Amino acid sequence: MKRFHVNVRVKNLHESLAFYTALFGAEPTVVKGDYAKWMLDDPRINFAISLHPENAGIEHLGIQAESEEELAEVYGRLKRAKGAIREEGKCTCCYAKSEKSWITDPQGVDWEAFYTFGESTVYGEGMNTRPAASQVTVL
Repeated sequence: MKRFHVNVRVKNLHESLAFYTALFGAEPTVVKGDYAKWMLDDPRINFAISLHPENAGIEHLGIQAESEEELAEVYGRLKRAKGAIREEGKCTCCYAKSEKSWITDPQGVDWEAFYTFGESTVYGEGMNTRPAASQVTVL
């Protein structure tokens, strides 16, 4: 079963951790110095926050598949949406190993379709590289 994904850029990670933990009534499943994620079943969502004090707001939306077969199904939907698809392929992003593709909706909101198959100790590699959490100042 697929899971809706939302990633929000936040100004203050600690403040946002407290807010979303209270809102969801659940502790995050991943907490890093610059990132946190809740994998909720009610509602079924992968909700993530990333520290970006200079540009807070919606980072992107997405659909997380639970298998390569589901990812192929979602990828077919991207094709039917008739936008420019950016195939990222296998990558490291958000402290996870994934395979993903991107599309932008008519309003300019980025959507990702992805399947996660492992964890990572770094936020990202390649085009997803950013300073390590230990180098990020949390306000």
